[in-house]
Amino acid sequence: MLTTGDVISIVFFLSTLLVLLSGLPIAFSLAGLSLIFAGIGWLFGVFDFSTLFNLPLRYFGTMTNEVLVAVPLFILMGNVLERSGIAEALLITTGKLFGALRGGLGYSVILVGALLAASTGVVGATVAAMTVIALPAMLRAGYQPRLATGIICSSATLAQIIPPSTVLIFTADILSAVNQMAQMRLGNYTASTLSAGELFAGALLPGLVLVALYLIFVFAKSIFQPSTCPAMVISDEERRDLLRDVVISLLPPLLLIVAVLGSILVGIATPTESASIGVFGATLLAILNRKLSWRSALEAGRNTIVTTAMIFAIVLAASLFALTFRGLGGEHMVEQALRNMPGGVTGAILTVMAVMFVLGFFLDTFEIILIMLPICGGPLILLGVDPIWLGVLVAMNLQTSFLTPPFGYALFYMRGLAPESVKTTEIWAGAIPFVALQITGLGMLWMFPSLATWLPSALLH
Repeated sequence: MLTTGDVISIVFFLSTLLVLLSGLPIAFSLAGLSLIFAGIGWLFGVFDFSTLFNLPLRYFGTMTNEVLVAVPLFILMGNVLERSGIAEALLITTGKLFGALRGGLGYSVILVGALLAASTGVVGATVAAMTVIALPAMLRAGYQPRLATGIICSSATLAQIIPPSTVLIFTADILSAVNQMAQMRLGNYTASTLSAGELFAGALLPGLVLVALYLIFVFAKSIFQPSTCPAMVISDEERRDLLRDVVISLLPPLLLIVAVLGSILVGIATPTESASIGVFGATLLAILNRKLSWRSALEAGRNTIVTTAMIFAIVLAASLFALTFRGLGGEHMVEQALRNMPGGVTGAILTVMAVMFVLGFFLDTFEIILIMLPICGGPLILLGVDPIWLGVLVAMNLQTSFLTPPFGYALFYMRGLAPESVKTTEIWAGAIPFVALQITGLGMLWMFPSLATWLPSALLH
């Protein structure tokens, strides 16, 4: 039977979702509602305001968390690569490299999209960059609009899953905290903490599986429907300059991203240290290629500040939400509900994944993980769910919802930047095959958890 605290917790959660969907500023709405329902809980005698005494310590912990320092650095790295024209040069060079093949430009967009996803870690930024850079080139080459938009949107959503993703950094930080609490409740006081490097390693293979599925799909289109993805016409001069372009435009950024990610995976550097190297390397490449102006540098800095401020404002507000929800007894209610779910652990995971999937239509990834993981992560880990597998599963699940018509976030970004000649229905139709591929990848991860757990165990233990 539901207690007064349970009822207030449910109303609190639903009210939070409604306010977030209304379009009001996320951080202020989340913090304001938390204080309002803390007061309501106090009036009904089910909330103790001393619970909020931990809030300053949480904020201080967030500000001094060295792992989270990597977030603005990775965002800056991606902005420098984008604003300095390096990302555009990457696409042009890979287009020349594969363009003579049917579907070649599609291959290049997928590969460059994966590289940009690894460097920006933000879906909106990657969709915007790829739409502006790649879509006109694909349409000029004669690509079917629905295929072109589907390739771009799906490649951009790889920012959710391919490390070093900012989403994975926050997911690792949250899961580390809830995993420690869960292990203490289980009596395991010596459990090791979950690091961002472990989650990066766990997400790498599933991310590469998705890239492979996308490439196979484009290859199939080039065989059975060659008119949808024709080969590019490459001049003799472009062919002569191809080796030089690869050495100058493609190889250095590729080596930079591999070095940044590789240093994390093999344990040479922490994510923050690697992010610092990444920013330095991206800036150096832009200077050496004479593609970094004062204007582009200032724009990259401004975008980084705005994005970082938005993310961390939500983080601080979500901390207040989590404390209030826990103080009302909501976490205990969620744990009991998941334990009693039909199907046991499988039913509990499916329920949480379904709720997150639907929320992904309307809310940004950071909002979802910062609200849902503190609530549901601990109870699922108490049920025996591996935290690394859970984190990768959440990232891939949200990636799929971002692409699903008609509400997928990536599709809205695409619609706002694509030319009017590309119809909204074409964008939706183009996303459907890639949603099927994402579901296939998600199913493979569900059936074979070792896709997420094997590499962390092999590299970091």
